[in-house]
Amino acid sequence: MKLMPADLLSPLADFASLIAGYFAEIWDFLIFIGGVSAGIVVLAGAILWFTEVNSKRGKGLVMSGVLLAIIVQYFITYPPVFGIG
Repeated sequence: MKLMPADLLSPLADFASLIAGYFAEIWDFLIFIGGVSAGIVVLAGAILWFTEVNSKRGKGLVMSGVLLAIIVQYFITYPPVFGIG
């Protein structure tokens, strides 16, 4: 029995739709976690940087936290469309 592309497409489309539905349900929670983690990373980096315990790693953490906050803000401003089909 040979599967045709149309036979395989329907289950893949159903799976993609299911995953998109899950993302749509937890989107606000993911944005919240991203914002909190950005704040924690910046705070930890600032502590390391300004106490001179590990200045290089502190600067890196601050920059990473700022980048994470920018990415989270982008997804708040332009949320993805989760509808498939």
